[in-house]
Amino acid sequence: MRYGKPLLRHATLSTLIAGGLVVSASAMAEPQGLYSSDELLDADVYTAADSREIGEVEDILLDNDMRVRALVIDTGELLDIDGDQEFVIEAGRFSVETHNGDDLDDIEYRVIVDMSDAQISQQPTYDNDWWQDARQGAHEAWEQTKEGAASAWETTQEGASRALDSIGKALENVGKKTQDAAE
Repeated sequence: MRYGKPLLRHATLSTLIAGGLVVSASAMAEPQGLYSSDELLDADVYTAADSREIGEVEDILLDNDMRVRALVIDTGELLDIDGDQEFVIEAGRFSVETHNGDDLDDIEYRVIVDMSDAQISQQPTYDNDWWQDARQGAHEAWEQTKEGAASAWETTQEGASRALDSIGKALENVGKKTQDAAE
C-alpha cells in the first residue's frame, strides 16, 4: 500500500482525469467514468487504422478546468523518425480502451490515435518552446474568456436596467392616466 505523496499524487491525478477523458476522447465506445492516471501514464499507443503500436503515453496535459487537453506520446524510434520524438496529441484525436477494468491491480489502457504516421509526425513536438507558447496561448484565451464573460454580464446588466427603467416609466404613465381618469 502507498502512503504520503505518491498516494496523494495518484488520487489527485486519477480524480482530475475522471471526467476529462470521457469528454476528450469522443471516439470512445463506452466511457468508464473514472480513469487511473498512474495506469494511463506509460500506456501503449496504437494507430486506429492498423492497430500498430507506435509508442507510449509520456505525459497528460490538463487545462485550467483540470480537463485532459492532450496526451504526450513518446514514439521512440517506431515511426521512422530520427531519434526519440514526443508529440502532443490533442483531445478528440485519441480514445482510450480499458482492459481488465474491474480490478485496479490488473487495469490496462490502450490509447488509440486516429491519425496516420505522417499526421502524427506533423503534430507539435513536446519541448520547452511548445510549452511556453501553449501556456501563453492558454493564458490569453482564459483572459479573453474572462473579459468576454465580464462584458456579457455588463451588457446583461445594462439591458436589464434599461428594461426596468422602461417598465418604471410605463407604470408611471399608467399611474398618471389612472389618476387623471379618476379626477
